[in-house]
Amino acid sequence: MLKTLQRIVQEVNSARTLDETLSIIVRRVRRAMKTDVCSVYLLDQNQQRYVLMDSMGLKKESIKQVSLSAGQGLVGYVGEREEPVNLDDATQHPNYVYLAETGEEKFHSFLGVPIIHQRRILGVIVVQQQEKRRFDEGEEAFLVTVSAQLAGLLAHSLATGSSSLSGLAQNNIHGSCFKGVAGTSGIAIGSAVVILPVANLDTVPDRVPEDPEFEIEQFRSALSAVRNDIHEVNRRLAQRLSEEERALFEAYQRMLDDSALGQEVINKIGEGNWAQGALCQVVTRHARFFELSQDDYLKERATDIRDLGRRVLAYLQKVDQDEVEYPQKAVLVSEEVTPAMLGEIPKEKLAGLVSVQGSSNSHVAILARAMGIPAVMGTVDLPLGLLNGQLLIVDGYQGVVFNNPSDELQIQYGNLMRAEQKLQKGLEDLAGLPSETLDGFKMPLMVNTGLAQDITHSLNHGAEGVGLFRTEVPFMVSERFPSESEQQAVYREQLEAFYPQPVTMRTLDIGGDKALPYFPINEANPFLGWRGVRVTLDHPEVFLVQVRAMLRASEGLNNLNIMLPMVSNLREVTESITLIERAYKELCEEGLKLERPNIGVMIEVPGTIYQVPQIARLVDFLSVGSNDLTQYLLAVDRNNPRVADLYSSFHPAVLNALNTIARACHGNRCSLSLCGELAGDPRGAVLLMAMGYDALSMNAVNLPRVKSAIRKLRKTDAENLLDQVLLLNTSEEVVASMAETMSELGLSALLQPTLALSEPGSKAV
Repeated sequence: MLKTLQRIVQEVNSARTLDETLSIIVRRVRRAMKTDVCSVYLLDQNQQRYVLMDSMGLKKESIKQVSLSAGQGLVGYVGEREEPVNLDDATQHPNYVYLAETGEEKFHSFLGVPIIHQRRILGVIVVQQQEKRRFDEGEEAFLVTVSAQLAGLLAHSLATGSSSLSGLAQNNIHGSCFKGVAGTSGIAIGSAVVILPVANLDTVPDRVPEDPEFEIEQFRSALSAVRNDIHEVNRRLAQRLSEEERALFEAYQRMLDDSALGQEVINKIGEGNWAQGALCQVVTRHARFFELSQDDYLKERATDIRDLGRRVLAYLQKVDQDEVEYPQKAVLVSEEVTPAMLGEIPKEKLAGLVSVQGSSNSHVAILARAMGIPAVMGTVDLPLGLLNGQLLIVDGYQGVVFNNPSDELQIQYGNLMRAEQKLQKGLEDLAGLPSETLDGFKMPLMVNTGLAQDITHSLNHGAEGVGLFRTEVPFMVSERFPSESEQQAVYREQLEAFYPQPVTMRTLDIGGDKALPYFPINEANPFLGWRGVRVTLDHPEVFLVQVRAMLRASEGLNNLNIMLPMVSNLREVTESITLIERAYKELCEEGLKLERPNIGVMIEVPGTIYQVPQIARLVDFLSVGSNDLTQYLLAVDRNNPRVADLYSSFHPAVLNALNTIARACHGNRCSLSLCGELAGDPRGAVLLMAMGYDALSMNAVNLPRVKSAIRKLRKTDAENLLDQVLLLNTSEEVVASMAETMSELGLSALLQPTLALSEPGSKAV
């Protein structure tokens, strides 16, 4: 049966329309179970009726014509119970309803199984036989397995709406709420403009070139054309982004250089592949290295690589793009929105963006934040084929998109937009003011950075230093380990930009889940494997070069802190400190005038919570990586929209863990900070301040809102709030309690605006 099931799933995966999907299901299941009938009924959410969508065994003329109300008949009974119904004679059941149009009066045996996706009933799959018999346990288990396996595929097919049904697919998305993840805070209301990829990297075959020199000439011509396009995009964005923020496009240009991707492709052509095949081979290899990363920030670099590859491929294939007409308030929608797409839309017309793929760490999300464009990423069930020209509400706070919203919902979101605009104007004046409570307690606010374009944004918002600088980027865009001098130049730029404020640099955090093109690692469970400090301690030659580069970069500035990632035991700490001390001593002996940097440890492995006192006695500071710690504690990937609603920084287990860390750290000379999304939420910042955290580090865009909250309350107010929430049992209770208290303190306006995720009659997809 397993092979049969695999074949059915494979066929459904290849189906192009909803009709084709249903046809495969009813035919293949009927054959596999050797039944007289197999039918699929889908629930029309608008009408609250189960529609017979396809059948093998019932009368053909009844398909798409016969329906039952939600609680009617055995089909409705299965849907209500949300479990299988197995009968030897369906006609004797009190819920049986005879439908003459189907010709089912001769069938007695009945087995109905609900099709459920994300706790939502999609429909019912039914098998019937003339013989009066109860289906055995094996048959019932098989149909349940089929339903569970196909539910996600069917949900996607329904959402994309590729069906010839008279209005069912269109009705299914009308007034729908599509869930994703928050990319950029804000709200946008506008018309959808769907952009499709210009070329498909996954469909290009390998081919031996007849004339390699001609292939190389064609490739170089395509590279030149893409360079010109990127230069033009950069020029268009010049007035919207700072020079540092536009550094991304310079990075694009460098990737195309003969010393980078360009030369690799030429080498592959020389090895016997045509230009298109060589390009796809190189781009796919580099993109996969980034995709393997657990670090969301680095994982999203794969999007940039693939975007470049598609653009070059389009020129190789001589693909002509149609001229796009942009409405006044355009919401850019695509399978994978890229930075270059942003530059192609007139700046005065772009209202928001929605991407099927990607996360809050996508380059396009980073640029959208700099441009003030609301964005929702990872909307996996978005019906791209049906959205063009339709009215959308993009809620970048909750990570949801409303399609064809009601007038009432438009009014509500319009009011929220005006309130947010008023608030932002008031926050602009805070950059030069201290982050200090009404009773004089100072709470330093720092930023997380990783790219050159982060610098200006951070300084403009009044950051008091860098709480986390990710050093992996220079390693991941290179074909070899970057030299000491190359690393030194990158680190010096950050240290100089924030001088005299401190800059905390995390040592190289790579491993089986974050492989480098020139240092591949294959493991069965990379998330718990050879990674972070485990790798660098096993390769002291790499670790020492990086530490030496950091120390050299700090000469004359002395604002460097060094932080160790993914520490899980004391031995890793002591061995790392020994190597850092060795590098420091060697450089001093070479004549450099250096101050010993502060050394710290990231607390992101749950086990280290219970060793905080011991670790604190060895280092100068601890910094909690709240995003990873929360994911590990709750076993939830926050960028997976399927389970993202289970991720909550306000889960009682998370808050108690953070409080435990703070209490364990107190009494030592060690300072304590936190870098993560919780620090950038005014509610989280208030709680962390009450716990005793000495500094908070966050994305620059959140800093003004957090500073405003801190300046409007007393530390005792925060401590009273903490005492309340630590007694609560669920994240919902915590959030409700905090909303009430923040309202009493006059801080409601600083909280992210929220509305119910759906309005009456709308559907969450």
